[in-house]
Amino acid sequence: MATPKEISEDTVVGLSLKTIYIIIAATVLLALGYFKLEAGIAEAKLLPEPVISRTEYDLKDELIRETIMNTQEDVEEIKTQLDKIEDRLFESTR
Repeated sequence: MATPKEISEDTVVGLSLKTIYIIIAATVLLALGYFKLEAGIAEAKLLPEPVISRTEYDLKDELIRETIMNTQEDVEEIKTQLDKIEDRLFESTR
């Protein structure tokens, strides 16, 4: 069984300069990204809420209504197909 080594001032860590540079660069990039995100959030808090125009509201309302009608047509098609399947099943069980 190996005995645990003591860590002291004389302990040598085997990291190359390339590895140390990568660690420093990653830390700097993370910090810069964090501060940029914070600045964006602070700016967004100062901006007024967007106003929805009547045209935009009407277009969205029309799109929703059209989607509902298309869904209703699809449901009616499915009901028709289901009725046909039930009829065929009833015919085959006689």
